[in-house]
Amino acid sequence: MNNQEDLLKIGNRTFRSRLFVGTGKYATFELMAEALEASGCEVVTVALRRVNLNAPKGEKTLLDYIDPKRYTILPNTAGCYTKEDAIKIARIARELGIGDWVKLEVLADEKTLFPDPVETLEATIALVKEGFEVLAYTSDDPVLARRLEDAGATCVMPLGSPIGSGQGIINRNNIRLIVENAKVPIIVDAGVGTASDVTIAMELGADGVLLNTGVACAKDPVKMARAMRHAIEAGRLAYRAGRIPIKRYAAASSPMLDF
Repeated sequence: MNNQEDLLKIGNRTFRSRLFVGTGKYATFELMAEALEASGCEVVTVALRRVNLNAPKGEKTLLDYIDPKRYTILPNTAGCYTKEDAIKIARIARELGIGDWVKLEVLADEKTLFPDPVETLEATIALVKEGFEVLAYTSDDPVLARRLEDAGATCVMPLGSPIGSGQGIINRNNIRLIVENAKVPIIVDAGVGTASDVTIAMELGADGVLLNTGVACAKDPVKMARAMRHAIEAGRLAYRAGRIPIKRYAAASSPMLDF
């Protein structure tokens, strides 16, 4: 596949890689940087609530390990449980010069970490009015996905399964429905445990995958990051190639003729 002919476009931004990688849970910042490089990603998500913005002069923070010339930073509102908190974090990101795009994440509770549908929708509407490009994290509900798109979301990001669970894509049909009805990019986000989960998401027609725990908490994060890179490319290529129909009975691969 010629990546020049299959670019991912989100708003006014264009990327060759369809893999977005997070920056949490790594043992060290150095390991994180090595895994990001191995993944081949171009977009790196950063939870601003977890960045020490008041670090003493000379003390390195997470942002010092992300080369802005190589990666596009996507600030996210992870850890927010109200629309007010999420909007505040988005504004801080803009004030820091990171830009006007944000991964919006408004959670309902600490146990399930499911997104709050009402708060997420209302925060999307408010941020779009302020000129933000909103990449909205949501459940795998096709109706809510459409509502977020109608509210002006630049990208909709349905979960594959609960955050950090490693369960993979639980409801493939819903993801497929979301993709089929969307006019904006769909990035599957959360629940990815291994490379095959990434491939499945891409074969369902997703425009990309965002992951963190599956790499950061793997026994060898760098090797897993490399596996994820190949998985997303394979899944995208398979989707574009078009799989054969699933049949109930066997079908011979060779003609049933006498020699």
